[in-house]
Amino acid sequence: MSETSRISPDAILAARAERPKLRARDLAAALRVPEAALLAAETGRAATRIAAHPNALMPAVTELGEVMALTRNESAVHERVGSYLEYHPGEHATMVLGPEIDLRMFPKHWAHAFAVTEETGAGLRRSLQVFDAAGDAVHKVHLKPASDIAAFDRLVATLATGDESREFDVAPRTPPEGAWIREDRIDILRKEWERMTDTHQFLRLVSKLKMNRLGAYRAAGAPYVEPLAPEAVTAMLEHCAAEGIEIMLFVGNPGCIQIHAGTIHTLTPMGPWQNVMDPRFNLHLRADHVAEVWRVWKPTQRGPAISVEAFDEEGRLILQCFGKRKEAEPVAWNAMAAELAPAETAEATA
Repeated sequence: MSETSRISPDAILAARAERPKLRARDLAAALRVPEAALLAAETGRAATRIAAHPNALMPAVTELGEVMALTRNESAVHERVGSYLEYHPGEHATMVLGPEIDLRMFPKHWAHAFAVTEETGAGLRRSLQVFDAAGDAVHKVHLKPASDIAAFDRLVATLATGDESREFDVAPRTPPEGAWIREDRIDILRKEWERMTDTHQFLRLVSKLKMNRLGAYRAAGAPYVEPLAPEAVTAMLEHCAAEGIEIMLFVGNPGCIQIHAGTIHTLTPMGPWQNVMDPRFNLHLRADHVAEVWRVWKPTQRGPAISVEAFDEEGRLILQCFGKRKEAEPVAWNAMAAELAPAETAEATA
């Protein structure tokens, strides 16, 4: 029996009406349904099913003007205000390359999409929301006051699928893969690591060796990677804000990676959340989910790329942060990253 068969679309709508201020993700968890089931229940009312593939959706999104882009995973939410520019289509990987909204998208995970128009106390709130086959959010676009409403209406009219079903068919969720290590290939990993000339070669290398990112980090050891204390992520954000260090901050899920490039300024901790609350960029990080942090060195033709990367206890990547490179190496970032607190040995190998 699927999760959505336990509760009808009308029952979902009734639950939303009873708890209108509860965030969709939290309500879905309380009802034991995927988040996409909440919007499916609204089909024909507040929600319209639309084409989900980025090659169909993104060219229309570029017509909306200024919006807020949102990409999240279980432990971090990345929100960036700007315009979708320079869409680069593809069947297996696509990109939006702009000075504010910068995305890497993987279409096989873009299974369902909805155009949503919700009545709120502040008026109509419009958004585009994309989900994977299990009903988990992949990417969302929220319209802002300066957005082009006529372009949104055209998008809905053009991309509507005509599917009026209010049920949501749930596919099994892919479990976390943890760390993949091939003990017999660790020497090869280290030798090939030294020969890299671009950071994008890394995933191809570990895939060829039948490892994954976390497995390679655990296997390679110094000087390629060094374990840091979980608190190093908050310390990194605090240093970057205080010193005005320009960064590239990546948050993603299997279907979308969203990147902030620039400085951060206002940190606002709230309970387990560490928040960056800047006018055009917000990050919401569950600091208590950070179980494993690595400082990673990768050689490139322009000098070493140093990153700080955080994982949860199940081995899922939460975020990555690099120094923003211009013409020269990001000296301030590299110096700050070198000073972050190391992990205890037991923590690093747990």
